[in-house]
Formats: sequence, C-alpha cells, structure tokens
Amino acid sequence: MTKKKIRVLAAKPGLDGHDRGIKVICYALRDAGMEVIYTGLRQTPEQIVHAAIQEGVDVIAMSVLSGAHDYLFPRVMELLEEAGASDILVIGGGIIPEEDIPGLKKAGIRAIFGPGTPTSATVRFIEENVR
Repeated sequence: MTKKKIRVLAAKPGLDGHDRGIKVICYALRDAGMEVIYTGLRQTPEQIVHAAIQEGVDVIAMSVLSGAHDYLFPRVMELLEEAGASDILVIGGGIIPEEDIPGLKKAGIRAIFGPGTPTSATVRFIEENVR
C-alpha cells in the first residue's frame, strides 16, 4: 500500500522579490518525498488561499523577507478560516524578529523557521504535524 504524499503549497506573499530561501525549502521538501507546488513571487493572501484550496494541499509554507509578515501571515489565516480550510497546516519563514513570533503563532501559524534553520527541521516538523 502506498502512503499518500504530503502536498505543500510554497508561497511568497507580498512584494518581497527574494526567493532563494523558499526554493531551497521546495527542493528539500521534494527530496523528502513531498509534492510541492510553488506559487512564485508577489502573491496576495487571497491568491495563496485560493491556490491551496484548489490544489488540495496539506501545508502552506510562506516566506517573507520584506517585514510585512505581521499583516500577510494572519490575513492568510483569516481567509483559510472563512473558506472552511483551517485544517491546513501553515508555517512561515524568513526574516522575522523573535518578538513577532508569539503574535504570529497566536494567529495560527504553527511554526516559524528563521535563517540558518536546517531544512531537515522543517521536513521533520511537517511530517510530525500533518493531520
């Protein structure tokens, strides 16, 4: 019997134009046996949620380097709730100050992975937390 692959939507919300980090994560998740859909740069929260629902993903992984995480990440969570898709695991990464992390977790972001986090830690977190 084959195990269902974990499906991950990787997204760069907002106007951030730097995508090297999210691409590294995409490759690591793919190499770990996950199915990865990368939306590309400059996605709105609405586009991210629409794509996640349309693709039937288990996880949304977002990366922000622009400092707009305090708006963008919670907005994605609000839209998932409105769409009845709050069972999707949502994680974030990028340049996010430590003092912002509790608020993001309170909004429903399950984990934040900062610069230098081994990709194996992200893989392990997803594997242990997908319902």
